Amino acid sequence: MSNTPPISRFPVPELADLPDDIRARVLAVQEKSGFVPNVFLVLAHRPDEFRAFFAYHDALMEKPGNLSKAEREMIVVATSNANQCQYCVIAHGAILRIRAKNPLIADQVAINYRKADITPRQKAMLDFAMKVSQQAYAVNDTDFEALAAHGFTMEDVWDIAGISAFFGLSNRMANVTSMRANDEFYLLGRQA
Repeated sequence: MSNTPPISRFPVPELADLPDDIRARVLAVQEKSGFVPNVFLVLAHRPDEFRAFFAYHDALMEKPGNLSKAEREMIVVATSNANQCQYCVIAHGAILRIRAKNPLIADQVAINYRKADITPRQKAMLDFAMKVSQQAYAVNDTDFEALAAHGFTMEDVWDIAGISAFFGLSNRMANVTSMRANDEFYLLGRQA
């Protein structure tokens, strides 16, 4: 008997029992990363929601634009820490380390992005993302002006807000399900 806690409070379907499209996506992720991130298995409990979640995730995180993939991950790590989401800080911290090619950046951003080794532009981006995450009701024209001063377009602002808001949902579901981060995430991107 294992002492490892379960990856979710809810039933986790077997890979063989998943709908074909979801099983194919999970296997593709496994082939690319060498393991199946638990988020895929936990959210597969509700196939229609799985599809909608990952479609929106991909629309926000994989699209081309003025925000780099590393900057998108910075938003996830900083806001997930504010939302006390262990799964997302650990998993997206690993992705941030890889995408930024920096073994220190994820820990810095998670703990206190204001003191992290990032650019003033990235700090402004994270200031806005945190405001969307924690006080969206207080967003005003001054926030847009501050971002514009750093070269962010209105489409960039939408992306920052969308990522922050989407991961608010993700953070809450990860916490409610008691989603457990895969052990593999802890070391990814830490060694050169």
